[in-house]
Amino acid sequence: MTAKKLVMQKGFAGTSIDDILENGGFSKGAFFHHFKSKAELAEELVRWHSAQDLAMFRTLAAQVEARRDDPLDQMMLFLKLFEDYISNSEDPSPGCMYAVYTYESMQFAPEVRDFVSDTLRDWTAIYVRKFHEILDTYTPVRPVTARQLAEMIVSIIEGALVLQRAYGNVEIAARQSEQFRSYLELLFRPEPAPVE
Repeated sequence: MTAKKLVMQKGFAGTSIDDILENGGFSKGAFFHHFKSKAELAEELVRWHSAQDLAMFRTLAAQVEARRDDPLDQMMLFLKLFEDYISNSEDPSPGCMYAVYTYESMQFAPEVRDFVSDTLRDWTAIYVRKFHEILDTYTPVRPVTARQLAEMIVSIIEGALVLQRAYGNVEIAARQSEQFRSYLELLFRPEPAPVE
């Protein structure tokens, strides 16, 4: 999608309608047939992006729930599949669309800003549910809540996507997710103390 690539490269404010028309091979008439304004395009773009993300998360969740019964094993496989997905994508993410919208929030109507917040809350809620299931089965070695763990992984991924953009390295998010898996292993499956 031409508009998505341009917004990810130049930001929303830095992307003009003329840029979109030139790079996408569209006429102004075709653009305004579909969108009343650049702001309407921005709203549709973030809604499309959100739908893609949530569909991917729901697909991965269904796959792991069909393959594993243990909630911690499900989470570990979920994260591994997510890492594989973002590492092998035909169109690796150069950053985070939500970060673009958050940093340029004054460019958008309050409804668009609220939609981005709601999307991130939905993302977090998926993790909260899974971490509740883990905490109902396992006792962590340190006190922690499902919400804290959910917010941690969302922060890790969002932060890693920002670093991917800054460093031009599309492997960072997968590496940080792998580190989070290691943390979960230490938290929920610590190695037994050595026998004396």
